[in-house]
Amino acid sequence: MTQENPLQKYYRQPAIYITLPSGGKYYDANTYQSTATGEIPVLPMTAKDELAFKTPDAMISGQATVDVIKSCVPNILDPWQLVNYDIDIVLLAMRIASYGENMEITAVVPVINESVTHSVNLPALLETVRGVKIVEEATTKQGFRMLFKPLTYKEITSNQITAFEQQKMFATVNASQLSDEEKNKKFAESFKKLTDINFSILLDSIQQITSPDGNSVTDKQQINDFLSNCNASTVIEIQDELAKIRAQANFKPLKFKSTEEQIKRGAPVSFDVPLTFDSSNFFG
Repeated sequence: MTQENPLQKYYRQPAIYITLPSGGKYYDANTYQSTATGEIPVLPMTAKDELAFKTPDAMISGQATVDVIKSCVPNILDPWQLVNYDIDIVLLAMRIASYGENMEITAVVPVINESVTHSVNLPALLETVRGVKIVEEATTKQGFRMLFKPLTYKEITSNQITAFEQQKMFATVNASQLSDEEKNKKFAESFKKLTDINFSILLDSIQQITSPDGNSVTDKQQINDFLSNCNASTVIEIQDELAKIRAQANFKPLKFKSTEEQIKRGAPVSFDVPLTFDSSNFFG
């Protein structure tokens, strides 16, 4: 028989409990295990988890993030299916559980280009998105009613990898000894792929379109045909509405204040600093 480990009482325990902005509505039983209160526990990272964030290939593929979420947030059974509304909240909670409530943020003061560092209270940031009500529909000025669906972490990562590969290819071609004609051809191919990625993201984000005269379409091919053949202004407006929908659970930029001495040198009184979730610096 396996003897109980006498050190078991020293194993990590939940350090924080969070409520997902989505409320778990987009997940099945194989993806998410709900609780009676709606709050799920978040554990600190282990040494193995921290090492995972130092493996470049696993970071690029997203596998490291998935593995660490599985380790720290046991109620999320399949992190690949996390929707965009929930991802940043989960990462921020893991940061709090592992390293504490405060985080040093470094930014560059506009105009004077001087680096400054401020301590940010992370639980206060979590409070800014607590209780947010996710809206899935929007109506364009032209009368098209759109029903959107969030992107999963799998879809986001796949699109990011493809874009990253195209950026690498662009840099490689630019530094190569190819003729200008050959470079332009390669650039054109790369730009087309990036355009296709953006179009694919838009298509994947639309669940239903209802026209001004009341006709509803859910078939992906029909939605694709509509986006490919309608006026550019219509697509731009749909993209604008989608951007608003996606930003519902986003953290607002941090507001930093300049010192009197910095203001005298031309710095603004205050400036916004976006909170980025780059795992390479966000976790250690």
